[in-house]
Amino acid sequence: MILNGIINVHKEAGYTSHDVVARLRGILRQKKIGHTGTLDPDAVGVLPVCLGRATKACSFLEQDDKTYQAGLLLGLTTDTEDISGQVLDRGIVTVTEEEIREIIMSFLGSYDQIPPMYSAKKIGGKKLYELARQGLTVERKPSRVVIKDISIQEVCLPRVHFTVTCSKGTYIRSLCRDIGEKAGCGACMESLVRTRVGRFSLDQARTLSEIETLRDQGKLEKIILPVDQVFEDRPRGTALKEAEKLLYNGNPLPMRLCHFPDGDFPVDEEKSQVRIYDQAGSFIGIYKVQAMENYLKPLKIFYTS
Repeated sequence: MILNGIINVHKEAGYTSHDVVARLRGILRQKKIGHTGTLDPDAVGVLPVCLGRATKACSFLEQDDKTYQAGLLLGLTTDTEDISGQVLDRGIVTVTEEEIREIIMSFLGSYDQIPPMYSAKKIGGKKLYELARQGLTVERKPSRVVIKDISIQEVCLPRVHFTVTCSKGTYIRSLCRDIGEKAGCGACMESLVRTRVGRFSLDQARTLSEIETLRDQGKLEKIILPVDQVFEDRPRGTALKEAEKLLYNGNPLPMRLCHFPDGDFPVDEEKSQVRIYDQAGSFIGIYKVQAMENYLKPLKIFYTS
């Protein structure tokens, strides 16, 4: 039986995100599995993994904000921007606790971040880490990222532990690098735990061994989240019976053929998104509102007959 839905995996140290997917393919005995955002091998924490039809949701989940607990080590610069890399420079830490707190908090908001060479970001069709392993360093264009929240838990110089919530595409390694540069002594990331991705939190995540045990106990359904539940922030609509032919063929739907509860339809929001169900309550997909044309355009269809 093909499983469909999302599992909140607690990725452990030593595994790449691809390793997790490979292990799950063996544990769950199915091929159609995809992860929703890379975690470095040394990093641990939340990794939502999509199964079956839910793999179509990967691109949506990758857009979610993420929260991390990070360990920063001042005075050490490495080629990978984390503690596992080759040391490039050692600096003298002269900042005070008050100064480093001010520097870290100065990153709140949006800023242009240069991605690390050791990353999966592509330039010219090649992943940066592939070029880095060849001893190459190429110019990287900065990307605008948003640091939405920072909370400093502990300062014990040269180490700082803090929690950060950020937008898609933010590299915490590079944030640590940038903090070190601003402090004038360099820095690298010493530890990283991802505690949240959108609605998925660390306290509800399961390790691969726990997932394997639940499989043997026949209890996997308890940890597989139906895909429509990750879209609960979008208004829910039901297609009328006369719209079924259009619905099941993946065609646009006239708004008049969909029912939304009073006050639950974003009539004033052009190109907003809604989730559509059929008369039996089966989740069909995510549709984009085309208010000017009075129809709903299919954005991603999850239903299969």
